[in-house]
Amino acid sequence: MTYQAVSLPTGVLAELKRFFHYRHLSAEEVERYQRDGYLMVGRTLTDAGLEQMRNECMAAWRAEKGEFDPNATWLQNALLPNIHHRSRIVRDFYFRGPLVDIAEQLVGPNVKAATSQLTFKMRGNTKPFGWHQDNGYGELEPYTAISTLTALDDADPTNGCLWLIPGSHKRGQIAVRQTPEQKQKNVEVTLTVDETGALPVPMKAGETLLFHCWTLHKSEGNFSRDRDRRILFMRYADADAVEVYNERKPRLGRLLRGTTRFPEVANFEADLD
Repeated sequence: MTYQAVSLPTGVLAELKRFFHYRHLSAEEVERYQRDGYLMVGRTLTDAGLEQMRNECMAAWRAEKGEFDPNATWLQNALLPNIHHRSRIVRDFYFRGPLVDIAEQLVGPNVKAATSQLTFKMRGNTKPFGWHQDNGYGELEPYTAISTLTALDDADPTNGCLWLIPGSHKRGQIAVRQTPEQKQKNVEVTLTVDETGALPVPMKAGETLLFHCWTLHKSEGNFSRDRDRRILFMRYADADAVEVYNERKPRLGRLLRGTTRFPEVANFEADLD
């Protein structure tokens, strides 16, 4: 199956550039990503884009979640999946934004959108999230998927920024034993690892960090009294990536670049504009 990329009309591209900073990675940046397993991309949202992203994401979050509830589960307090179904600007960023070009450089010529969600630590949410690989929550093969975190707030160790271990992706896939019931319930995966070399990755609002599906990372709780830590999380994968944990069925996601051998991927969300 082949996806024909449609050139955006000049007016549409100009409108998107009001919200997004488009760029390609340099050869040195690609090499750094391959060596370290992560890369700070820099500012991907303009001021107007950041404001619009915050407004639309918070409207969706409040409609679904309401105020922070210390008695709720970590899943209820932290995650809102498929945010691109609820926000026009997220959908544009996910399907047509600058990270698609970057994913093509790192994943390869055939790329699909694999995950979109809000990953929030609102003030008062002091729960840490332990060491894990993103491929531990949903093992995709080939092992080229990238995770992207776009900050809607300044993030630092006080309000729960990401920590990671440079080069940890070179260890490969770490086996995680979960029953189908645990996976269905999104039971938290926490690995015991050697934290030597672990470092925090502070971010400014509007910046994007990306990392390999095997890179070990965690976050501590938000201990700020007056700041939230809101992240837009998106994942990109090879268009033919399969879910190892799900009888190797194809991971469904919109085809963004290139071709796929799976008709169900070629057709997935093709009419979602």
